[in-house]
Amino acid sequence: MHKFVASGFGVGLIPSRMWGSDNGAGTFGAVLAAGLSLLWWDKPWWWQTAVFILFLLLSLWSAAPFADDHADPGWIVIDEMAGTFVAVIGLAGWPWLIAVVVARLADIFKVLPGVPQAEELPGSVGITMDDVVAGLYGLAAGWLAYLIL
Repeated sequence: MHKFVASGFGVGLIPSRMWGSDNGAGTFGAVLAAGLSLLWWDKPWWWQTAVFILFLLLSLWSAAPFADDHADPGWIVIDEMAGTFVAVIGLAGWPWLIAVVVARLADIFKVLPGVPQAEELPGSVGITMDDVVAGLYGLAAGWLAYLIL
């Protein structure tokens, strides 16, 4: 059950089956979360926050057995899903897209303050929190775009 949930309900295992590598698995998870979030653009911010909290808890729980010695297996994508869900809270349209893109880039490149430091945290907290911090950058960029546009 842990592996199924940690892999984003199987989505994180697709790249390995397609091209024999986990490369790109995180993007598969982020795309799944972005697609799901489209279903609730019209939901209130507190409902979207509850979805994020659910996925945050699922990530912390499901990744724990695979988090030995700062390991972050590429097929674990539930953390990218949590990061994407936090990025889009209360957003729709162009601001939503900007938030998703910024969150994904912040997670991939890990150059923004706090993202690489969060990754160094122990266990499933480290696996999860770098994506959440990256998602918070996406959330800030999306809301800034909302205010400007």
